[in-house]
Amino acid sequence: MYPIALTTPMAQDLTEFGFESLSTPADVEQVLENQEGTALVVVNSVCGCAAAMARPGAKLSVQGEKRPEKLYTVFAGVDTEATQKVREFLAPYPPSSPAIALFKDGKLVHFLERRHIEGRSAQIIADNLRSAYETYC
Repeated sequence: MYPIALTTPMAQDLTEFGFESLSTPADVEQVLENQEGTALVVVNSVCGCAAAMARPGAKLSVQGEKRPEKLYTVFAGVDTEATQKVREFLAPYPPSSPAIALFKDGKLVHFLERRHIEGRSAQIIADNLRSAYETYC
């Protein structure tokens, strides 16, 4: 568990942009179990690739006409149980943080693991996600 004083600004980077924080397993179940339409879920993290690539890329990606209807985030190492519940919806992929998942009608349709985020610019992340939005949103 990370100190809340350290992670609050990192979490706010997304929540102040319009991502809804999911902090309990019940929150996750409520929004993903019977989800209709499209939803983007960012598994946030304290690492540098979350700060430089994942969060900025996710925010850039939703600044167009085609975008998911709902935006959510969980914070790995802070919202531990909620993150574990999100990861159940990401099976068969192994746990990854940061990570970005696109769901349509409750099904995972596009997923960026940490290995797809590290070493890539925020713009590349955004372009990847926008391509998925063209298909699914």
